[in-house]
Amino acid sequence: MLLGMLMFAMNDAIGKWLVANYGLGQVILIRSVAALLILTPFLWKGGIRPLMQVERPRLQVARVVFSTAEIFCFYYAVMYMPLADVMTYWLAAPIYVAAASPLLLGEKVGWRRWTAIGIGFIGVIITLEPSKAMFTLPALISILGTGAFAFMLLSGRSLRQTPDKALVLFQLTGAAIAGLFIAPFDWLPIQSTAQLMLLGLLGVVAMGAHMLVNRALKISDAASVAPLQYTLLLWAVFFGWLFFDEVPRPTMLVGAALIVGSGLFIFFREQQLKKKDSVLPSVPE
Repeated sequence: MLLGMLMFAMNDAIGKWLVANYGLGQVILIRSVAALLILTPFLWKGGIRPLMQVERPRLQVARVVFSTAEIFCFYYAVMYMPLADVMTYWLAAPIYVAAASPLLLGEKVGWRRWTAIGIGFIGVIITLEPSKAMFTLPALISILGTGAFAFMLLSGRSLRQTPDKALVLFQLTGAAIAGLFIAPFDWLPIQSTAQLMLLGLLGVVAMGAHMLVNRALKISDAASVAPLQYTLLLWAVFFGWLFFDEVPRPTMLVGAALIVGSGLFIFFREQQLKKKDSVLPSVPE
């Protein structure tokens, strides 16, 4: 999980540099095609039939739309905002999921988690710095992107029977199709073979990160490895400083601390409740 988070941060740093030098649609198209090439052998090994027999097709389509919007929002945001700021917004997505789960999934949320959700939202507001700046297009795009990411997490709970490879395939295909339509309007000449390889590396690193995270969740329980996702913020701060001379704002650090703290509380509270439910005696009907 730690290595996966490092690779995700590397992917984000490479993407930030690339979208500053190439078109957004161009970057996402090449990234998606490269990732699909890496994924193909795994799909071939598992067979095509499981990919065709998917549950809830309409929700699958909605998830692809939101996942495509999320990736475009993320790379648009990092063009104009520090890497750590953007990552802070994205790490708030589990808080949005907890807030929406009673309405969309029928899950019960007690006062402790509602308190944590409220603290998390305060952290988002502090990170935004309430002023005219919070209504800039990059900041609004970041909020929309995190909302789309939250929908992806929510829909994942409702599509548990769909293989992970199928979900990744649909996401990459949706992003590739969107990139294919947009790329002709913002395509810039690739300056060297090295930079073409770097564009392809973006997709390879992202796929490697997904594989590492999925493997970590399979060989260990979520309570042990899932909290390690917040190390992504540390890497974002480090890479932002190292490659882009970005120094975190005090408000960003305070907001990030509230978001991470509330997110961890929500996660561990959910794990605690799952364990409690699992030890309750069954009642015969």
